Amino acid sequence: MNVFGTIDRPTTHDPKKQDPTMQRPSPEPCGSRIPARETTGATESRQNRNLEMQLIPEALARAHMDDRLREAESQRTAIRLAAARRMQRRAERASLRARRALAMAVMH
Repeated sequence: MNVFGTIDRPTTHDPKKQDPTMQRPSPEPCGSRIPARETTGATESRQNRNLEMQLIPEALARAHMDDRLREAESQRTAIRLAAARRMQRRAERASLRARRALAMAVMH
């Protein structure tokens, strides 16, 4: 049995015009020869979306930790800068004391 028809008797989708000798063996209606849409892509995209949804809390936690690390590093930098300024002022005061002491020693 030829499912695709011949040049003399082409396959038609109109059931009234079909040749009874050219019937398909499957019980499906004539219009169902149109291939079904592939839903594997939709299923995969749904699965990917579900996976992404499950990974959102992890991504948020990672972003939060990155923010906390940056904040801690900037605090450490600020603390080091404040300590360096304190030491610089201390060194300037010590330098002034040494100059005064030298000037006093030269004067006497």
